[in-house]
Amino acid sequence: MPGREKKKAVALKYEPEKDRAPRVVAKGQGYLAELILELARQHGIPIREDHELIRELFRLEIEAEIPPELYEAVAVILAWAYGLNRRASENP
Repeated sequence: MPGREKKKAVALKYEPEKDRAPRVVAKGQGYLAELILELARQHGIPIREDHELIRELFRLEIEAEIPPELYEAVAVILAWAYGLNRRASENP
């Protein structure tokens, strides 16, 4: 459809012992976004849709730390992902 925005995906990585903040480790749109999502599914990485946050994260360069103004939004996503992982490990 003309005017329809292509699907976008952004992958974040956060290692608290190493990083000050989560970093963008992959991003893409269209076919590349689908590949990122498929790899996440194959590796059991939680996927969450947040179109407003994706729009902001997509502006960042690969390996860039997220800026302080996105800390709260990303913290919500990380808490959600950690909760899913914890529940999965408690109920194998």
